[in-house]
Amino acid sequence: MNTEQIADIIQQSITVKEAILQNAGLLQTIQQAGYAMINAFKNKHRVWLCGNGGSAADAQHIAAELSGRFYHDRPPLPAEALHVNTSYLTAVANDYGYEQVFARMVQGFAQQGDVLIGISTSGKSANILKALRQAQQTGVYTIGLCGNHVTQLEPCCNLVIAVPSGNTPRIQEAHILIGHIWCEMVERELFSLIAR
Repeated sequence: MNTEQIADIIQQSITVKEAILQNAGLLQTIQQAGYAMINAFKNKHRVWLCGNGGSAADAQHIAAELSGRFYHDRPPLPAEALHVNTSYLTAVANDYGYEQVFARMVQGFAQQGDVLIGISTSGKSANILKALRQAQQTGVYTIGLCGNHVTQLEPCCNLVIAVPSGNTPRIQEAHILIGHIWCEMVERELFSLIAR
């Protein structure tokens, strides 16, 4: 791979982010999702996240920024990715099927007033859709993060944030940007902290 090809990959990522930047409705949806998380934390509720593969890594990354710290040293917040218990994950996948792994966790732990963020670049991961449906039945506020395929996610979510791309790596790069925006919003609003 030459430097022109590397530059092209970087430009693709910039182009996706510019498309988000120019979409006022999408920016408002990102903001709404951030305030849903803030309201959950203010009311002593939790934020749950789930995803597969790279999206699982993003879910865990965002949860870690919230439960650990982002910019500032401040109290931890109750945020967790649903896949971090591998014994649970493999047992449920074996006994009930992989499509059930997140839905059963939501059923067992999530409560009305919590937030569930389901991350699926394709917008059609069966286990994410099942988890979001289960969350709706429990009174959990549901947020979907996806690429430009939103049809199956929309009925399962209070909000859908659709990155305007069909390219998985570019979608994932935008998802972690959005996650970082939420983390900064949470710190600013809950703790009156300004980013460095």
